[in-house]
Amino acid sequence: MKKLLLIEDDVTVRENTAELLELSDYDVITASNGKLGIEKAKKEVPDIIVCDIMMPELDGYSVLEALSKNPETLNIPFIFLSAKTEHKDIRKGMDLGADDYLTKPFEEEELLSAIESRLAKVAILRSYRKEENTPKKEDKLKDLADLREVFSQQELQYFKKGEAIYEKDKHANFFYLIKRGVVKAHRMDNQGKELITELYKEDDFFGNHANDPQSSYEDYATAMEDTQLYAMSREEFQKILSENSRIAMQLVEVLNNNLSELKQHLMEMAYGSVKKKTANTILLFAERIKKHPLKSIRISRADLAGVAGMAPESLIRTLSEFKKEGLIEIEGRNIKLLDSDALKRIR
Repeated sequence: MKKLLLIEDDVTVRENTAELLELSDYDVITASNGKLGIEKAKKEVPDIIVCDIMMPELDGYSVLEALSKNPETLNIPFIFLSAKTEHKDIRKGMDLGADDYLTKPFEEEELLSAIESRLAKVAILRSYRKEENTPKKEDKLKDLADLREVFSQQELQYFKKGEAIYEKDKHANFFYLIKRGVVKAHRMDNQGKELITELYKEDDFFGNHANDPQSSYEDYATAMEDTQLYAMSREEFQKILSENSRIAMQLVEVLNNNLSELKQHLMEMAYGSVKKKTANTILLFAERIKKHPLKSIRISRADLAGVAGMAPESLIRTLSEFKKEGLIEIEGRNIKLLDSDALKRIR
């Protein structure tokens, strides 16, 4: 219940107004003149003050001026009640810092509305000040390196080469971090041909990070070599993102970059020549697996064809051409880059 101080010298007006306010669920304190009003305001520190202007001892203007100099009463909302209707009188009251000015006679609803609006304003301002003064909760994690450290506390999972990590349309229970190895994300086209949509290497995150608890994986994920992963439950991962806005933004940026690269790759698949597709795919594997250009890349022909979006037979013919041109060496499943600059120039 809000405490209200009513300062009014007219007995009838004071009692009738006090009764109205009490029926409206206010704890009403009354004072019959300005001097008593100041004393009660300092003692009771009400939530709001309604004050007449023309009073004995001290008028309403003097009351407001005195209370404005006291730190404890300075911010109490102050409403004038007066029979004075001239603009200069209203202006004087507002210039002194009054929150509102009602002329007598006033409607009950008019008074109640003025009181409620002033109390609401105070409540809003207080909430703003509280937010400003409350130390903001800082992110516990500063960057993706910190997030990787949290992942490393999860149980390590092992996958053999060719083993499925998750399958399309299965419930998305986990988000992953690769400790060692390479993982391919892939789909099947209408003809049943595999299309590799992304390659993930050491320190990469992957999986479905959607907040929807019913979401499913949108592709397949398979280990391309013996792989070690940290897996975190979707619920725990979402909790970390909600508590660390900076990490969430960094992760979104990484995923957006992956989407941009995928878009570029699909464009090259659609419009590039067979030789260009093959060259770009070899370079992509070299980049993603982070192998030195002069070291061999161990990758199956089927996986290369899946990334390039072409038939394995076409890929094999093109690899043979590259070998004859001295761009690569082929030893079993290993491909060694001999001239990466030349591969980049192929159109």
